[in-house]
Amino acid sequence: MDTQPEINEKMRAILVDWLIEVHNKFELMPATLYLTINIVDRFLSIKTVPRRELQLVGISAMLMASKYEEIWAPEVNDFVCISDKAYTHEQILIMEKTILGRLEWTLTVATPYVFLVHFIKASILNQEMENMVYFLAELGMMHYATIMYCPSMVAASAVYAARCALNKSPLWSDTHELHTGFSEP
Repeated sequence: MDTQPEINEKMRAILVDWLIEVHNKFELMPATLYLTINIVDRFLSIKTVPRRELQLVGISAMLMASKYEEIWAPEVNDFVCISDKAYTHEQILIMEKTILGRLEWTLTVATPYVFLVHFIKASILNQEMENMVYFLAELGMMHYATIMYCPSMVAASAVYAARCALNKSPLWSDTHELHTGFSEP
């Protein structure tokens, strides 16, 4: 964010919060949301984006992530409508092309979601615990400071924090350490 003269961490958090709402409205798969945020963050790290185009970057990233992860992806016009016609069909497609070009078409990346699925299975959690893990992971996505941690650490931290919040014992076991590669400290 240091290279973005018009965008700050709070604006990014607002965008992520809105993208989570859009994701829920379209009933997309969780992997789509995590890939969307990854695309946004990688693009913002290499290209200066004017404030007026931040939401355009977000919806274009979600369009790409949807095409990559979903069986039936929302159409461009769905994103025009969800953004209250702030951007045209053409603007979204141009931004999609710009993002893909700057990211060199690299969309296959490890996101926290890949690790969350594995760590949750290894933890043999109930539905309440699983919901808490996903909630904490999504909450973490909103905070810019979590970008510095590897996706597996973010996922393991969400599991650990959920176990702490729900008073599970033990908080961290040998099984957790084996599957995550992280010790409790």
